[in-house]
Amino acid sequence: MALELSIIIIRDIFQDEAGKKSRYSEEYKSQSALIILDKQDLAGIGAKEGEKLLVKNDVGSIVVSARLSEDSHPGLAFMRSSPWSNQLVSDATCEAGIPGYKGIKAAVQPAEASAAVTDISEILSRIKG
Repeated sequence: MALELSIIIIRDIFQDEAGKKSRYSEEYKSQSALIILDKQDLAGIGAKEGEKLLVKNDVGSIVVSARLSEDSHPGLAFMRSSPWSNQLVSDATCEAGIPGYKGIKAAVQPAEASAAVTDISEILSRIKG
């Protein structure tokens, strides 16, 4: 079952530090390739923390890990600024020439049982075309 959510892209100091070491490391991937959900939303799609979720909108799709939020915010999810979250960001920009990183609409649902978190090499292949 898919649930339509608004996604806010955020920055995180721990993820930034892992990225400084290597954007290809497992540490960076574990800090970046995730979506942070309210417990009500996570239960609503029939998923648990740590499970793989498919996040999809009209711009793109990505498989990431689910993380349970410590705060209550039904209908709102958070993703860290990364190659994974950028797969959902439109090329369209505002008057200042900046893409919209707030309120990105996307459908979130459990990924297929065999699915793995999208690898950064696949993301780079998508970008290169």
